Amino acid sequence: MAQRGAYAKGIAKREEILTTALDVIVREGFSGASVRQLADAVGLSQAGLLHYFASKDELFTEVLRKRDEVDAVGMDAAGPDPVALFDGFLALIRHNADVPGLVQLYVHLSAAATDPAHDGHEYFRERVEQIRSRFAPAIADLQKRGDLPSSLEPEQLSRILIALADGLQEQWLMDPSIDMAGDIAALLQALGLGSSATAAPAR
Repeated sequence: MAQRGAYAKGIAKREEILTTALDVIVREGFSGASVRQLADAVGLSQAGLLHYFASKDELFTEVLRKRDEVDAVGMDAAGPDPVALFDGFLALIRHNADVPGLVQLYVHLSAAATDPAHDGHEYFRERVEQIRSRFAPAIADLQKRGDLPSSLEPEQLSRILIALADGLQEQWLMDPSIDMAGDIAALLQALGLGSSATAAPAR
């Protein structure tokens, strides 16, 4: 029973660390969120903090996973409607413009995680697969309705949309005047998907 209690406390502490780290990065930015600052925020030493993670890279990867859990609430609310799914996708892109620290973390870690030995490699690989598995059926449904052209395979267009979103994040970090969601909405509109997803964002 004591072991179960210790395990539960460990899980709870890990969850506290991730939630706190997410808040700190949103508030201070990625460059301002050192392991020392995150440790101080949860009342641990740096060694104590990293006791819960295999490495600094794993810690930051799990912070991104925690962000995905939070973001998924909005995406899941779309239900089976493919147009609502892309509405939710664009809403998340707009939200990213309000949390530059998390965008910095994502861009920094995703580049490093192209190395199969990196602690975040599997996370990024699985993340792309999960998004593609949601986008492709939605795109196929829209093509059947006649709302999107069938000249592109659903899997192919899914990859393009993911690459566009990731690439725009990098450009936006260099030039914050870029409207990431607006550019993606313009593409969807050019493809013929007319909905609230392609409406101009409120200024």
